[in-house]
Formats: sequence, structure tokens, C-alpha cells
Amino acid sequence: MAALPFSSSLFSSKPSIYFPSSISPSFPHPSLSPISNSSPISSSFSISHSNFLSNYSSFSSSSSFRPSTVFSFSVRASSSPKKKVLIVNTNSGGHAVIGFYFAKQLLGSGHEVTILTVGEQSSDKMNKPPFNRFSEIVSGGGKTVWGDPAEIGKVVEGASFDVVLDNNGKDIDTVRPVIDWAKSSGVKQFLFISSAGIYKTTDEPPHVEGDPVKADAGHVGVEKYIAEVFSSWAVFRPQYMIGSGNNKDCEEWFFDRIVRDRPIPIPGSGMQLTNIAHVRDLSSMLTLAVEKPDEAHSNIFNCVSGRAVTLDGMAKLCAQAAGRPVNIVHYDPKAVGVDAKKAFPFRNMHFYAEPRAAQEILGWEGTTNLPEDLKERFEEYVKIGRDKKAIKFELDDKILESLNVPVAA
Repeated sequence: MAALPFSSSLFSSKPSIYFPSSISPSFPHPSLSPISNSSPISSSFSISHSNFLSNYSSFSSSSSFRPSTVFSFSVRASSSPKKKVLIVNTNSGGHAVIGFYFAKQLLGSGHEVTILTVGEQSSDKMNKPPFNRFSEIVSGGGKTVWGDPAEIGKVVEGASFDVVLDNNGKDIDTVRPVIDWAKSSGVKQFLFISSAGIYKTTDEPPHVEGDPVKADAGHVGVEKYIAEVFSSWAVFRPQYMIGSGNNKDCEEWFFDRIVRDRPIPIPGSGMQLTNIAHVRDLSSMLTLAVEKPDEAHSNIFNCVSGRAVTLDGMAKLCAQAAGRPVNIVHYDPKAVGVDAKKAFPFRNMHFYAEPRAAQEILGWEGTTNLPEDLKERFEEYVKIGRDKKAIKFELDDKILESLNVPVAA
């Protein structure tokens, strides 16, 4: 059997992988740890602004950053100066929930927050999560506005900010107006939500900061321009995420099938590794960058959890969370004649990054615990009535019919 293409370079340290208890009871699951107010700093690795500009291509296409030691630290620095933060938030896709959680965490830490959502407040999109929960931001002392990022100066009506996070653009044409306005307005720090999807595929996992990226990816052009304009900046590359308010299916895809006693069709062997983080960990990493600008500046961070999970493992963990049995079937998308991108929510390949830079530089510590987090997610799944919702499984039926797998009526 041919090896699956991986999306990174070197097992310089053994990856952490979720083993559901049904697979390996001898591996205990980690428990969630409370957030501490102390925050020791480690700054043993940093990239100077000038060095980054002169070596951006080599930094992005080499595997030079692979620290062999990962340290554990607390995730908050409550004594840092309070900042005025503007979040430019997308109105679609799975990333919108990042801005929502980030805003709430910043407010909880005493910072001032304005969240600018693309589009109009009256649009139908605003009736869906996380936008229909923006009252939580307002009640926490934050401000919500809507508009076109290309006219950001008019939208914020001349307000000044210390930090801007762009959680919207995927290409330079979309983000350049925000970067240019921020620079001309005296913004001190610019943060950008990029994507771990820009890493080139490789046979050597996991993806770490410094691994080769796709030169033609839109996010790469944005990252480079930010480094040219700002001396204090940081880039974050997330993967898949779970969390209340996410409007892009992740765990829900599995729950939809499990609660209806349907087989779960997974492409390939099911042993492909991926990374799924709770969005609270993404927001805690971003908050640390705001509170530790000297450590964060001129750095790229994989905004992911510290553990991998197999595709089969995710299905089993979702079933455990639901308290139901699981029936996994594997298939070859080409043989069946389906597009795996449309039939399955994750990439049909190893796609696994590690958050080494955040742990090493920011002293970040993740709290994602899939076995426990998925129980919470299933409770909300049932609470909103999705377990009773009528759902069509046309692609599933095509796959299962080709495999001669019966489906309960």
C-alpha cells in the first residue's frame, strides 16, 4: 500500500496521538487544567524583523525551526498593559468563531475590544452562530460594528487601536487595505489568521513552523506583506477546530450519523493523522501574543492543539461522547467515484501540525481534551435539536451502496 502524502517535515519528537479507550485503554486521557495567573516567559527563539525580510523565502521553505524541547507554561499574563484591540472578522466559514472567542477572552482580561464583521448587520448570516451571540461581546463591554474592510477607516469612525487582528482575508488584495490603514493610523501590532493548509505536503510529519509552504498560496503573500510593513507582527496558522458557535461542521458530521445509527464512511485507511483544537486554545494563544508583543513579534505560530488524532479515532471519540456504538466503513474515493472533499469534512491525507513555537516562545499551554470536549459538544448538539433534524445523506448512500453496506431505514 502506497504511503499517504504528509503535510510536513520530521518526527524530531514522537507525536502525541489520541487513542480512544476502545482502542487503547492503557493510555489515560489528559484532564483539563485551570488557567494560571502566572506566565513565565521563554524567548529562546525569535526572528528579527530584518532577518525575516531578507530570508522570508528560505524561512518559509526550510525546516530550520524544530526545537527539540517543548516546555509547559501557564497561558495568561494578567499584569500586562491593557490594549485597544480591533478584530476584523470574517462573516463566513469556520474562522468566524475565532474572532468571537478572542473578543470574549480579551474582554475578560480587561482589554478594550471592537469587532468589525464583514457585511451588514441585517444580513441572514447574522442570525447564525457565532454572530447571533454577539450580545455576549456587547454585555462584556465590547463594541460590534459591520462594514467593508476596504473602507475600514470610515467604519471605525476614526477610533484608534493598539492592536489589529485580521481574521478575514485570504489574499493580499483583501488584507492590504487593512494593513495600510493600520500602519497609517499608528497601530503598534498587527496579527493575522493564516492557515496551516499552506504547508506543502511531505512524507515527514508533523508540520512545524519553518516548514516549506506553497509559494502561490494567497495567505503566504499576506504574511510577507505584513512583515514588510510592520515591525511588530505575528501570524497564526490554524487547522480544524471545535467549539460552541462554530458554523462549520466538524464533530457534527460524525454526530449526524452516529445518532441515526448510520455507518460512518471514512476515506482511505482511517489512520490518517489530523489536528483538532478547541477554539478556546486558539483565542488563548492570540491573547498571549497581545500581552507579550516583544516575544510574539516577527513570529509564525501553528495555532493548533498539542495532540494528533486519527480519522477513525475521531469517529470513535464522537461515538463515546454520544454514548452510542459506531460502525466505521472505509472506501477508496476514486473507486467509488466521489469527491472526498465533498463527502468528508477532513482532508484525506495526513494533515497534522504541532504548536511548538507558541509553547517555546509564548509559554502557551493548550487545554484541548477531545474526549471531554466532545461530550460538551454533543450536549449542545442535542440541545439545539440537530439530532432530530431531517438530513439527507446522498453521498453517503452512494458510497455505502458501492460497498454493499446496508443502511437502517
